[in-house]
Amino acid sequence: MIAIGLMSGTSLDGIDAALVRIRPRERTYSVDLLNFVMQPFEEDVAARLRAALPPNAGSLADVAHLHNALGHALASAAKAAVSDMPIDYVASHGQTLWHDGERRVTLQAGDPFVIRDALQTTICYDFRSADCAAGGHGAPLVPYADALLLASEEENRVAVNVGGIANLTVLPRGAQPHEVLAFDSGPGNMLVDAFVRERTGGAAAFDRGGALAMQGRVREDALQALLSDSYFSLAPPKTTGRERFGRQFLEAHGGFFRAMSLEDGAATLAALTAQTLADAIFRYAPSDSRVLVSGGGAHNVALLRGLRERLPGMRVERSDALGIPADAKEAVAFALLGYETLRGRAANVPAATGARDRVALGAIAPHDLFSLLAKVQSECRQ
Repeated sequence: MIAIGLMSGTSLDGIDAALVRIRPRERTYSVDLLNFVMQPFEEDVAARLRAALPPNAGSLADVAHLHNALGHALASAAKAAVSDMPIDYVASHGQTLWHDGERRVTLQAGDPFVIRDALQTTICYDFRSADCAAGGHGAPLVPYADALLLASEEENRVAVNVGGIANLTVLPRGAQPHEVLAFDSGPGNMLVDAFVRERTGGAAAFDRGGALAMQGRVREDALQALLSDSYFSLAPPKTTGRERFGRQFLEAHGGFFRAMSLEDGAATLAALTAQTLADAIFRYAPSDSRVLVSGGGAHNVALLRGLRERLPGMRVERSDALGIPADAKEAVAFALLGYETLRGRAANVPAATGARDRVALGAIAPHDLFSLLAKVQSECRQ
């Protein structure tokens, strides 16, 4: 099966599109990454997203127009990844406009029918709603794919993804997909991106490679104030997002950050992500775990250094070490989740989301669905 996974996260930097070949293998899959593109949002779309998302209050008209605009952006990214290769389906996460896991409310935008029309193929989408309907937070969903892609019979592992929000999946040796523990540890790149954008007047949108943080000094008083947020002491299952750790979180601690240099602010916020991740890993993962980092934060040298310093005895490296490029992992994961949607198989992890039951995820915008499902059945019998 040839598929495209599409992912747009809380960093709001653009769309990840992974072209993959997927083959069912007993209880798991073999996955080959054929192509990967990261397509930045056009500035107009990015500006409209920032205006509509918390702490701003967008209108219903904003949401409707963004749904359409994001559908076109997702279709464009998919077409850039696929080139001329025929594909069987697209799995699109969309862009989260609102997520309140505790109240079981989530909304992802990106019109799947626009994508279907552009690529003339079936689209799997809206992966979070089914878990919310079953009493879960609707997140995190990638842990199921983490277990299929990264779990080992020989060693304990932790899969870490640092996008706008940071999350982790604890993968004890021999773990099965429905047995893993996963949750959001707190902010990832979201706060440092907001700080850099504000302090540079929009001239820079993020701390490229952690270069600013590496030149700065962590302000321990500010770090301790940030760490006092009650989210960090909550037990899983738990999820969070821009609603809690958006720009307003920085503004609440503005007394610290207004007095900091650009470099010290970047260093302090990188330390916040490293500390909250390390605390979570130390508390919930075996002490000999191998930590595999993916997402945009995997390129932040200061963040990786901070993790290594805080996790003595653990091997911390990018997921590339296992052949899964750090930038592509989330998009690959949703391609896998789309295959499970087509099989009608449960792909949530109740231990991670808090759902009552294991449920099949995703909706389908069909294109020649009869032939596609016949191909799924044929592959799964082989």
